[in-house]
Amino acid sequence: MAHTNIAEQTVVSQGRTAQLMQAGFAAFLGLGLFTIIAFSSPAAIHNAAHDSRHGITVPCH
Repeated sequence: MAHTNIAEQTVVSQGRTAQLMQAGFAAFLGLGLFTIIAFSSPAAIHNAAHDSRHGITVPCH
């Protein structure tokens, strides 16, 4: 019976680790894309990112 409990804990731990890794990767990717777009040269791309910030009520200036 003890082996089943340890096995279940291992599966739960691995699931949590996978979820944290996925969330971290998504946050890193999102922040990277936002940073690239925010500092891009073409005015249309920069203005779209700027307007998106205002659209979600995030002050930027």
